[in-house]
Amino acid sequence: MIRRLLPLLVVIAFGNSAGEAAPIPDLSGQWGRDMLFFEPPGSGPGPVIRAEPRGDGTFVPQSPCCGIVQSWFGDPSNPVLKSPAADAVRRNSELSVQGIVQPDLHSTCFPEPPPFVLGMHYGVLIVQQPSEVKLFYLLYNTVRRVHLNVPHPKNVTPSWTGDSIGHYEGDTLVIDTTGIKVSPLSTVDGFGTPHSEALHVVERYRLIDGKLAAEAQKTNGAQPTPAPAFARGIIDADTSKPGLQVDFTVDDPQMFATPWSGRVTYRPVTGVWPEAVCSENPHEYYAGRDAAIPQAETPDF
Repeated sequence: MIRRLLPLLVVIAFGNSAGEAAPIPDLSGQWGRDMLFFEPPGSGPGPVIRAEPRGDGTFVPQSPCCGIVQSWFGDPSNPVLKSPAADAVRRNSELSVQGIVQPDLHSTCFPEPPPFVLGMHYGVLIVQQPSEVKLFYLLYNTVRRVHLNVPHPKNVTPSWTGDSIGHYEGDTLVIDTTGIKVSPLSTVDGFGTPHSEALHVVERYRLIDGKLAAEAQKTNGAQPTPAPAFARGIIDADTSKPGLQVDFTVDDPQMFATPWSGRVTYRPVTGVWPEAVCSENPHEYYAGRDAAIPQAETPDF
């Protein structure tokens, strides 16, 4: 099992009453979950959740959600949604009822920003280094680089994954992301919830008790499988090993009536981290509705 890719030799001093240096929490290695979408927060407004369609055209929220097999009906009645966002979720759900899957960043192989990327992947590989943290997701079109202990640039150029900066607060890695690019495919989740250029996401990563992590995944719809999920290794059944919990907050006053929060819980993964490449299939996946294939209009360098 790969749990430590790099030796973690750095210690950052935090001010405390004893004047001692606090070690960086070791979050490195492979983490996974047998579920998609977001878990509810500990308290307060939460994300759009899965819904089931009624015969009258309305949708009934369903919880928990979701294991390996998904339905893409979201709840447009969530009070955090302003009208444009609620309309988009309703439209996505109505199309899903008809068997039409809307193209999104994940299915069309574009890089995926937070919080979208948190809800759409079964695993993440974390590499901690002195000046940055790297997060690799199962499809290698998304690699996030989090620069540590620096401010955002004065003028952030919008990009697919945004500008992420981070710092450690005791046992927690805090990541602040702004400058996330807006496109026709841009959503914050798999239910078609849109965002604007004002999107601001704060993530907090911390280790938790392994039994609590296992229970959180079970409570929120994880469906353990004997085979790796999408080439990812198997979830380690040993609950004496800590889990990883990510609490995040989303703020976008153009789309949401209030900031809202969500959560994602991971457990250690066994085996070798896979090499996975996103391959576009714009003809069959959308049942006759061609989707655009990403093209580089300008060189990266």
